[in-house]
Amino acid sequence: MNINLFQTRVWKHIRTTVGLGVAASLVASLTGCSSLTQPIDGVPAHRLPPEFFPAPKNNLVPVDIALLSLEPPRDYQLGPDDILGVYIEGVLPFNPPNTPPEPPPVNFPEQDSTLPPSIGYPIAVQDDGTLSLPLIEPLEVEGLTLDQVREKIREAYIDNDILREEKARPIVTLIKERTYDVIVVREDGLGQGNQRNLQTQASEFIRGTDNSASGGLVKLPAYKNDILHALVETGGLPGLNAKNEVRVLRASEADKRKRAQFVRDFYASQRNAMLDPCVCPPELPPDPSILRIPLRLPPGVIPNITPEDVELQDGDIVYIENRETEVFYTGGLLPGGEFPLPRDYDLDVLGAMAIAGGGIGQTTGGGGGFGGARSVGGVPPGMLYVLRQTPCNGQVAIEVDLARAVNDPRSRPLVQPGDTLILQYKCEEEVLNFSLGTFFTYGIQELLRN
Repeated sequence: MNINLFQTRVWKHIRTTVGLGVAASLVASLTGCSSLTQPIDGVPAHRLPPEFFPAPKNNLVPVDIALLSLEPPRDYQLGPDDILGVYIEGVLPFNPPNTPPEPPPVNFPEQDSTLPPSIGYPIAVQDDGTLSLPLIEPLEVEGLTLDQVREKIREAYIDNDILREEKARPIVTLIKERTYDVIVVREDGLGQGNQRNLQTQASEFIRGTDNSASGGLVKLPAYKNDILHALVETGGLPGLNAKNEVRVLRASEADKRKRAQFVRDFYASQRNAMLDPCVCPPELPPDPSILRIPLRLPPGVIPNITPEDVELQDGDIVYIENRETEVFYTGGLLPGGEFPLPRDYDLDVLGAMAIAGGGIGQTTGGGGGFGGARSVGGVPPGMLYVLRQTPCNGQVAIEVDLARAVNDPRSRPLVQPGDTLILQYKCEEEVLNFSLGTFFTYGIQELLRN
């Protein structure tokens, strides 16, 4: 075949194919483009005011966990329910005259106790802070140290003419310190001896996974009855699938009444707001009767944590809340699903696409609006929409041009809980993919046939 004739036929088929692409572009601009048939009215990300974006958390620093513990005094101060070991020669125990005194008993501490072995007969400090001993009136010992109690017992037996000064040598030791019963409720799965792997927890962080609350009753010794010891006894600091805060619900009746009144006032205000259709019902504010202690704060912010805040009393509840609602959703050309947000660092829309399995510049399996034709080496989708909820059941659609987002960080908004990410082709991208698919499918086939 003549070379010139062959070149002429090739260019003829190329022009024919290009003509088909131009025609397809015209048709697509009228009816075939998904951005026209399924439009989303979005606002470019760089034009939205700051209040539409979440506060960054990459710069948050952990709170000094030493603030969550109590500083014990130099000398142990007694209180109700402390058990003392007391030995008073000739009195406790009583010895008849002219008989040798009995040796004091030796008491070994419990397995988990840090106390040394003690000497004496066990006597508990009463609820009113007094210590009852033979032959004398109860002694006020609350707030005193062991040395002070020993001297007070000696003076009491001398003043009552029961013992002579040279014989009054009482022994006072601590057998068991008082404890506080605290309830710890954890929804991060770390209450069972911290046996679960954190990476496994993160992979199972999908709503519907059975991640039941764990924990239970914890007995904390005196001066260790604080939030840090309660957490250590039940698995440590909150895990990755828990909020980075600790809540404390006080067990006093006054605090219980405050919480009940808060709930009643909130629902009353909601009912009043619903009477006016133009008024937005209020959201549930933080309960002021619940102590919230954040575990991460911005740099330079000093947490206002007092010893009274971290000290726990009988019946107090330490609550670690699950963050199962901190998820985002994907759709459109992205694989549909529900994905957890990172707890301690920011995630922008490009990172969220990578997590969902649709990285930037990656072509999809379908070509779009023309019967789902596949993209044959075509152009990847370049438009992402972030559907974000606003107060009063509203919504704003944030438009992210992926080509611009790669070069401009201001066009990469951070993903916040509840966002829905929808990936679409731009109309020109869809038309170009259709044209390329038509050329490679029909143009080359017709060229080879001739």
